[in-house]
Amino acid sequence: MNTLDWPAMMRAGMLGLRLSPRDFWQLTPAELGLMLGHDAGQSAMGRAGLDALMRAYPDKTGDSDE
Repeated sequence: MNTLDWPAMMRAGMLGLRLSPRDFWQLTPAELGLMLGHDAGQSAMGRAGLDALMRAYPDKTGDSDE
């Protein structure tokens, strides 16, 4: 079972989003997460994405510091 970090959620909601306590407690954790931009549709980059970036932007070799 996952536990929620209520102090962090309260800080994010009331300090970060400037929600009133009343408005904060009316939200579900999923709604708060959406407002904070969590799970905004982008997943973490996988190995294929990293490989593509490495091909597009290879490390420079040589003695120059350019």
